[in-house]
Amino acid sequence: MLTAKNPILRGFHPDPSILRVGDDYYLATSTFQWFGGVELYHSRDLISWEQLPCPLRRTSQLDMQGNPNSGGVWAPCLSYSDGVYYLIYTNVKNFHGIFKDTPNYLVTTTDLYGEWSEPIYLNSSGFDPSLFHDDDGKKYLLNMRWDHRMEKHDFAGILMQEYDPVSKKLVGEIKTIYRGTEIGATEAPHLYKKDGYYYLMVAEGGTMYNHGVRLARSRNIWGEYESDPMPLLTTRNNPEKYMQRTGHASYIEASNGQGYVAYLCARPLRDKNLVDWALGCSILGRETCLAPVKWENGWLRLENGGEVPPEEYYSALDEVKFPPKPQKDVFDGKELPLHYKTLRLPLEKIGALTGEALRLYGGEAITSPNLQSMVARRLQAFHAEATTELYFDPKTFQEMAGLTVFYDTFNFFYLYMSHDEESGENALRIIVRDSLKFYNPIKEYRVLIGENKRVWLRVEINRLSLEFSYSLDGEKFESIGGALDCSCLCDEAYGLIGHEGHTGTFIGMCCQDLTGKKTPADFISFEYKEL
Repeated sequence: MLTAKNPILRGFHPDPSILRVGDDYYLATSTFQWFGGVELYHSRDLISWEQLPCPLRRTSQLDMQGNPNSGGVWAPCLSYSDGVYYLIYTNVKNFHGIFKDTPNYLVTTTDLYGEWSEPIYLNSSGFDPSLFHDDDGKKYLLNMRWDHRMEKHDFAGILMQEYDPVSKKLVGEIKTIYRGTEIGATEAPHLYKKDGYYYLMVAEGGTMYNHGVRLARSRNIWGEYESDPMPLLTTRNNPEKYMQRTGHASYIEASNGQGYVAYLCARPLRDKNLVDWALGCSILGRETCLAPVKWENGWLRLENGGEVPPEEYYSALDEVKFPPKPQKDVFDGKELPLHYKTLRLPLEKIGALTGEALRLYGGEAITSPNLQSMVARRLQAFHAEATTELYFDPKTFQEMAGLTVFYDTFNFFYLYMSHDEESGENALRIIVRDSLKFYNPIKEYRVLIGENKRVWLRVEINRLSLEFSYSLDGEKFESIGGALDCSCLCDEAYGLIGHEGHTGTFIGMCCQDLTGKKTPADFISFEYKEL
């Protein structure tokens, strides 16, 4: 018996869609504004997971330039039928105020390691789309419906419409098949069929601390659907648990007959000095977990009983391990390692691999939602360290390149090299943008480094504090800026300022040139260590 500790995909991996094809298991998760759009993972034993190439690698498949923070790819659904893989996703263009612009698309492939098709536009009536393949060959699209009218509930239930794979479009009646329970905020529909029933699995309660998963069932695919009197899983009634905000699930039956749900959680930090505006601070974002389940009296139940999912789970499948990733990436190849993401745009729009370095061309400001040159990876542990070696030759203070700890354009920390015109030297500075206590670069953070064009930049994150340091030889590091409070790097921080945040913390490399000359910066290596 193999066992593993949740979460199985650590760091920002929300909205898991799990799929079994034969003896292979796949997971798709949301990426929001991070390009590559949908993260894919593969396993043979449900314990060890390898990352697959992102399916949406062309701007013709995913155009996110100008998308707002926490827009972009929401809640993908990965499915399979007759030798074809189907991926449905939302590219959220706007969600502030009473309206949400949520175009939903479908792409297909016969090879998960290969290229995916050009997208088919489906609808824009809501988000969290999924595709159900019935055993009579018919296919149905489901999504939550958004209602902007002030007198109505904005989460207006689950819509369904038939999809015709021959004409590649939605056909027939559009019907609301389920409106949810008194918990509200019904979303994330997935449909399954078992023992003559259609089972509708939905998320409810919103994505914060009231989140949960519930089933409903009907003999007829079009309803009426009867709600399970109890949730499948939630931690809304157990705020002391290690894993919180549990919800947004999907189901498989493994090859040995054991059932599992993949669901998301967040692991909030509750440091004693944390301000009391939140139940915690989930700096890693929402993560993917697994829980064994069983069918009991016509409903799906957690195998460990109750409604709180387990911190550990098991698998009775044969173990198949994948090799571990190196801690240090040296950018001397032709491909960027899969765990790196770019912001809104593909790498070829902002930089290139030269064979000796990752070269980023100076883009717009680090606060821009448009042409921003950034390559980053997830923070996946509460105590971690990242170091990059940078070669940069700035001529003005408007040319910048360096190391960032980034939640979004409203919440980030940035240690960068630039040119100091007063001294004629290169300099290191820190920018902090904290939506809770916004302030500009602090003068005391400036460090002059002479004519040095090569520098090593490092950050150590320890729970809700981070500290930058630098080196001119790669050996001896000097602290710069001291310990900084980084509790703004979480979804919970947004509740205080009346906005929505749905992502997680990334650490990465970026380059700006506000003169418009696109002055490049070369990043020789990037090392990430969990401490």
